[in-house]
Amino acid sequence: MYKIIDGKKLAAEMRVSIKSNVEEFKSKSGKDIGLAVVLVGDNPASQVYVRNKIKACEEVGIKSYAYYLSAETSQEELEDLLRGLAVDDNINGILVQLPLPKHLDAGRALKLIPDSKDVDGFSPNNIGKLCMNSESLVACTPNGVMKMLEAEHIDLKGKNAVVVGRSNIVGRPMAMLLLNADATVTICHSKTKNLKEQCLKADVLVAAIGKSKFIKADMIKDGAIVIDVGMNRDENGKLCGDVDFENLKEKCSYITPVPGGVGPMTITMLMYNTYIAATRS
Repeated sequence: MYKIIDGKKLAAEMRVSIKSNVEEFKSKSGKDIGLAVVLVGDNPASQVYVRNKIKACEEVGIKSYAYYLSAETSQEELEDLLRGLAVDDNINGILVQLPLPKHLDAGRALKLIPDSKDVDGFSPNNIGKLCMNSESLVACTPNGVMKMLEAEHIDLKGKNAVVVGRSNIVGRPMAMLLLNADATVTICHSKTKNLKEQCLKADVLVAAIGKSKFIKADMIKDGAIVIDVGMNRDENGKLCGDVDFENLKEKCSYITPVPGGVGPMTITMLMYNTYIAATRS
């Protein structure tokens, strides 16, 4: 019998704890904790994400600073804003909502965010520290996955973990976190040969490829722990993940749903990172 890992429930519990920690920090320091969110253009999905982040800030007592820039914003204008936020003592975390309009160089802009305010955990230094298993701000989605596994008291030591996907946002940091937890890690991607064979070895399978219902029942072994990071639409327009949930859930020991699994944890971990950044400033 499989168990669903309820990310929505865990995220709600964590936000209560984060709110308490934020209140204690403000009481002791006499300072607010501030998160700056920068949105360039009018991408509808990005607008929803930004609204959800601002709402989460309100929920846990973090002060949000939202900067809405037009789609015609120049590289220089964006960089000037980020330089100002980098030295603003009221700002503990800076987040640039991606993707940016095509004429803007995201890599160049993100380099202006100090490592100490990089609450997305994307900077080369923070990624490097993660690889060295030293203190850093960790990418929110992979860190959320680890919190979900911890909440279920799943011991990763010695387990075979397979990560399908190698993005800088999820796949690579996910692999590093699993490795730091003493799992034996395999990273698979679009060029991997015998993908099914690799997946069948997994005690823990993390799917992060962005392909609707790609992981099928014949790709996992009995008793596998399956973590679905995907957020897609199926043929009927219904939200679904990278995992064919209904057809493989019975083979799992644990599985995350979509929606209500990893998704709610991502913004919660952003709140957590912002709080941690404030305590280290």
